[in-house]
Amino acid sequence: MTHFTGKAALLALSIFSASASASHWSYEGEGAPEYWGELDEAYKTCQTGMNQSPINIDSTANAHLSQLQAHYSEGPVSLTNNGHTIQAGEKNDTRDSITLDGKAWTLQQFHFHSPSENTVHGKKYAMEMHLVHKNTEGELAVVAVMFEKGAANAELNKLWAVMPGQVDQNITIKPDLNLNALLPKDKTYWRFSGSLTTPPCSEGVTWIVLQHPLTLSPAQLEKFTHTMHHDNNRPVQPLHGRVIVE
Repeated sequence: MTHFTGKAALLALSIFSASASASHWSYEGEGAPEYWGELDEAYKTCQTGMNQSPINIDSTANAHLSQLQAHYSEGPVSLTNNGHTIQAGEKNDTRDSITLDGKAWTLQQFHFHSPSENTVHGKKYAMEMHLVHKNTEGELAVVAVMFEKGAANAELNKLWAVMPGQVDQNITIKPDLNLNALLPKDKTYWRFSGSLTTPPCSEGVTWIVLQHPLTLSPAQLEKFTHTMHHDNNRPVQPLHGRVIVE
């Protein structure tokens, strides 16, 4: 697996925070995903990379993966509409993290895509949440949680109630968010090596896709898609021989 340098990780994370006005990539028109690699030399990996995300999870190998350990606390969250997604920033004075490969990976931010970017046996879910983590070596790990239409999600309501409708608008939610409630109780997962799903599409990202979806109501889904004005998912990318383990 290609390792992220600290500098590359910082660049990658800054991309997540870039506003639509500061970047010409998009999900439709001339800036659509199929053109990302041609928009900027820095985005070339979007076109030439051999370990790109998202993917279709189909054939898997059993590797007896260890249980995912999430260490999330309750706290305030800052929400931003960056024109590409709704992104939640770091909580104040907390070190939310996961334990993976015997290392602590600290939560940097989390955001949403609709419909899902990764698919399972060709199925798209209504929405997918990405929790982006970084370890002390600057490597990135993304934990992905799927949502399908069903019962309303009470914890999601805390975010949706103050969802910023304008690009570059930043809002802090008043009630403390319990991030653990946005993860399924059963944290069985698929794992593979991939990339960021937005430019610059940097590779060397460890992907942890939780197998058990949560639900959100049709109204919750509609509010997100209405705010985004369009789908914000990159199409699945070729595996190029990668193995997905579980």
